Amino acid sequence: MHLRWLNPFLKDKCLDAIDRNLIDTIAAKKAETGVSVATVNRMLALVRSILNKAVDEWEWIDKRPKIKLRQEQNHRIRWLTQGEAARLIQTLPEHLSDMALFTLATGLRQSNVKLLKWEDVDLINQHTVVHPDQAKANKAISVPLNDTAMAVLKKRVGRHAVFVFTFNAKPVDQVNTKAWTKALKRAEIANFRWHDLRHTWASWHVQSGTNLQELQMLGGWSSFAMVLRYAHLSSSQLRVAANRIHVTNSLHAQVNGKKESMNDHASI
Repeated sequence: MHLRWLNPFLKDKCLDAIDRNLIDTIAAKKAETGVSVATVNRMLALVRSILNKAVDEWEWIDKRPKIKLRQEQNHRIRWLTQGEAARLIQTLPEHLSDMALFTLATGLRQSNVKLLKWEDVDLINQHTVVHPDQAKANKAISVPLNDTAMAVLKKRVGRHAVFVFTFNAKPVDQVNTKAWTKALKRAEIANFRWHDLRHTWASWHVQSGTNLQELQMLGGWSSFAMVLRYAHLSSSQLRVAANRIHVTNSLHAQVNGKKESMNDHASI
């Protein structure tokens, strides 16, 4: 995915023409699309890896520019309540509303929703596939489709022969639009990005009792550490888990007996 995005900037460039100024320009353009600092860093890391190989392994060039990654901050997870999500869906134009609702139902990343094709959707068995070249972890993901996701897909059937989500008969190439910004304002939702829809989906799952291992499989995360960001939302489920072990009356009696014995000794 990063290579496809980089292509317009680098396709006519020789490797030795890639310098710090060009890389900084590319990073700035990527940031302007509304992605996170982490996403910009992954793109920069890819460029750095290619240039390192060009010098150290392939020996195509003698030197490469120093590429510094951006400082990442661990912000809190931003997610919507059911009420906030309903307001947002109602205020978005239809194509963005359908895409947002589908994201809330499946947790798919923005690029996977925009590029979703009918050939990858199985309406009978209710699942879709994200191919390795479209997955962040470079592994195929089988995504089960719940009733909400199925309702969105059935609504979109027949609108385009290839792509599921379109606008004016063309695939949607941008979701961070003026319409998105205006909808957020009308819905009175602040500090919210499109990717936060995925955070919302994950948060709802954890709050509803989905365990973190299941969430990792559903979301296609390669690292369990990424899923642990949502662990704090499962406190009520942890209380349920804690209560699966019950202390018997005999143990209660032993504890109470020890307390009484200690009190007797203390009074002597």
